[in-house]
Amino acid sequence: MYVMKCSDNENFVEGQILRFGKIELNPSAGVLNYGQGLFEGTKAHRKEDGGLLLFRPDLNAKRMQIGAERMCMPAPSIQQFVDAVKQTAIANKHWVPPSGKGSLYIRPLLMGSGPVLGLAPAPEYTFLIYASPVGNYFKEGVAPLNLYVEDEFHRASRGGAGGVKTITNYAPVLKALTRAKNRGFSDVLYLDSVNKKNLEEVSSCNIFVVKDNVLSTPAIKGTILSGVTRQSIIEIARDHGYQVEERTLPVDELIDADEVFCTGTAVGVAPVGSITYQSKR
Repeated sequence: MYVMKCSDNENFVEGQILRFGKIELNPSAGVLNYGQGLFEGTKAHRKEDGGLLLFRPDLNAKRMQIGAERMCMPAPSIQQFVDAVKQTAIANKHWVPPSGKGSLYIRPLLMGSGPVLGLAPAPEYTFLIYASPVGNYFKEGVAPLNLYVEDEFHRASRGGAGGVKTITNYAPVLKALTRAKNRGFSDVLYLDSVNKKNLEEVSSCNIFVVKDNVLSTPAIKGTILSGVTRQSIIEIARDHGYQVEERTLPVDELIDADEVFCTGTAVGVAPVGSITYQSKR
């Protein structure tokens, strides 16, 4: 794993690759007490000739910088981030599955590791990357997903931190996600917290709706994460002649959709087979 540290009001300097293992934190660390932390996700893929490919890690670096500003943390430069990801991938190259058999998931973390008892930014920060070989994210594999539209719990609200990849966005969805999976669904699709009728995103991925030659996805307005795969799909769709709309997307539009799919680093591009809303599938 890769580790790099800095003090508050300073810049990160060169880190190092260490053997994977436990880390030590003060009980009053900012990340433990106040959730001052971010994470990213990217992948290394094995080419047929045995080499490795990374997928747009510079965009992950930029997103971490945006999140760090929101969470009052210093962040690695884009070059530092990308170099650290490369070093981690190379150090773990023997864990990258063969071409077409999976990938190496790479998880960068940025956290307030210094001790802080009162509510304030931590005095020290740690940037850490670890990796693990992975296959398909969903148990369905490449089979279509069955989503449940959640109208009781919300993932994010206006003015919050739903638009950045803070660690505090994920534990709150576990209750709704666990309940949905116990009912046989693949994942949860969340609605906006104000009107409770517009699509936002799935627990860990963005959503797209296709109708004729139009590809629609909820607009980024501070409550939805700007996904790297999402941005890539938008760019590719436009290159192939699709009209792409980033807009408010009422849940009722799902009824007449020709196709619905999810995108994300972990899930890739996953087709949706069914959506259940207010007991109607």
